[in-house]
Amino acid sequence: MTERELIALAFEAKKRSYSPYSHFQVGAALLCEDGSVYLGCNIENASYGATNCAERTAIFKAVSEGKTKFLMLAVAADELPLPCGICRQVISEFCGCEFPIIVATDSEEKRFTLGDLLPNAFTSESLN
Repeated sequence: MTERELIALAFEAKKRSYSPYSHFQVGAALLCEDGSVYLGCNIENASYGATNCAERTAIFKAVSEGKTKFLMLAVAADELPLPCGICRQVISEFCGCEFPIIVATDSEEKRFTLGDLLPNAFTSESLN
């Protein structure tokens, strides 16, 4: 799977967003080590704390299917969709600091590593 194909899938996932409060549609596509791809969209709730981001939706779907080895994440929205702090922490549970994250709009793309977005992450090693 190419980066371009993964980004296109993130844009497809964006169409399924349930965002009646923010009107900010986000889609994510997560490439697993075995080549499978899990899509996610943001799912809002009137109780904002119950809202789930696209990135976590994709990761939780993958993990619920037994996948925990990931190669890349693409996130798409109308404005550059940098993952929130909670999403960064969830990504760090499964991925190292070199894990690539691509954020995209129709006219712009940026590439980061998890380490760029979450330096000095709290990990399982932090518990020892």
